[in-house]
Amino acid sequence: MKRFHATILWVSRAGAYVAVFVLLAMTTLILTEIVLRTGYSKSTHMLDELVGYGIAAMSFLALGHALETGSLIRMNLLLVRLDANSRLRLVLELLSTLFGLIAIGVAIFFFARNVLRSYERGYVSETVAEVPLWMPEGVLLVGLVVFWFQLLSYAIRVAGRRVNLSSERAAEFGFE
Repeated sequence: MKRFHATILWVSRAGAYVAVFVLLAMTTLILTEIVLRTGYSKSTHMLDELVGYGIAAMSFLALGHALETGSLIRMNLLLVRLDANSRLRLVLELLSTLFGLIAIGVAIFFFARNVLRSYERGYVSETVAEVPLWMPEGVLLVGLVVFWFQLLSYAIRVAGRRVNLSSERAAEFGFE
């Protein structure tokens, strides 16, 4: 089980690094577009589309890492009133994680269907770039899958009581 958790941790961090790379690529594209428009009265004609894909990719690819580091926004109105070591707190944490796994699992199912459909039918964007739509959709799907596994890893840690459930650090994973 330790290897599973370490692998998920590594994959989540890799997703965050890819998100940083996408940010750098978007920044480079924006600066290039600025230079082209102001200096040469030209354009790539695909800035809006690619930056939109980039923002979505960054958001989804970094989800697993955000959960790992406790950066996701949580509604702790009820949880802060419960003792971190209480059985009720453990049950509520496990139930919310289970519901999260189910919800993300449903989203993964429909995203995967859509990626497959876009690939099989050869759908492309209706812009000059004609980006095959399965590519940006596939990146979002990868981000969701990584997030789902990170959530599963969290659930296993909670069930094994290897997570600090205090309200100050509600999503600590036990890694140093």
